[in-house]
Amino acid sequence: MSQRVYGVVARAKGEPVQVEQIMVPDPGPGEAVVRVQACGVCHTDLHYREGGIGDDFPFLLGHEAAGIVESVGEGVTEVAPGDFVILNWRAVCGQCRACLRGRPQYCFDTHNAKQRMTLADGTELSPALGIGAFAEKTLVAAGQCTKVDPAASPAAAGLLGCGVMAGLGAAVNTGGVSRGDSVAVIGCGGVGNASVVGARLAGAAKIIAVDIDDDKLRTARALGATHTVNSRSTDPVEAVRELTGGFGADVVIDAVGRPETYEQAFYARDLAGTVVLVGVPAPKTRLDLPLQDVFGRGGTLKSSWYGDCLPSRDFPMLIDLYLQGRLDLDAFVTETITLEDVEDAFTRMHKGEVLRSVVVL
Repeated sequence: MSQRVYGVVARAKGEPVQVEQIMVPDPGPGEAVVRVQACGVCHTDLHYREGGIGDDFPFLLGHEAAGIVESVGEGVTEVAPGDFVILNWRAVCGQCRACLRGRPQYCFDTHNAKQRMTLADGTELSPALGIGAFAEKTLVAAGQCTKVDPAASPAAAGLLGCGVMAGLGAAVNTGGVSRGDSVAVIGCGGVGNASVVGARLAGAAKIIAVDIDDDKLRTARALGATHTVNSRSTDPVEAVRELTGGFGADVVIDAVGRPETYEQAFYARDLAGTVVLVGVPAPKTRLDLPLQDVFGRGGTLKSSWYGDCLPSRDFPMLIDLYLQGRLDLDAFVTETITLEDVEDAFTRMHKGEVLRSVVVL
């Protein structure tokens, strides 16, 4: 029997979101219903509202979440009612060419719930990233639930479901930052500052944070950056080179995703260095680089999907680090809000006033 709960719905492109009653069906085979405890407000949700990801309105927003498994469907063995879980949008299939080659972090056929949640009138909802967690309860594929230590704060733990994992993983998994490396991070919002944290965890000797906002740079410094560069007043490429003996950084992470910042990242790296693109570019943006420079500088140009994470491996490990006091996830929670505050939180996020607003239910 379906449950009637409240959730945040984007009905049409560019329109303010609304809190509405939604219907959550009982879980079918391979599915789980999760009682959401906390969900971060991510730029991806704003992209959904603005029609930047698709036009399958109405959307049930929210995806960066943690909560308690309430019920499971037939055949579910990985989680059970009462488990504290972080939701993820890469529930690997185990059968595609990436999974069969031992690279499940690149799974090309990830799972979502087969049933659809609906509005009270029966209109089917499209859950953001297959999750839809700006809601009291949500229906997901059981593989989207990763069990972690319940001692963790839901508001902090849920951030691993997207932004923090994307940034941290861009440094550790995609960029392969190791002890003694020099790292530059361009763009110090939530994802960029998570890259700073990832570089620090990996043992980078020099971490250079680049942004146009001094407040964000101060936050980056508090999270582990050894140097900061305000690129509004200083050429970031020259600054990074100067701070690295004239060579450039071993790894440069573009957490913005604009052609200008990618070009800065490309030229701010050392010869044979690595560029990681984790900032999501707009659909129509293009990049123009001299092919001779691409060849002549060598190294590696990578994109980072979800921090190239494997939730079953990475989430429990990172929660353990959090509980040991070695990973300060709480520092990313700028404010806690209610479902009714999501529209205002989008405004604060767009203005760069917060690392994360987190809905707590």
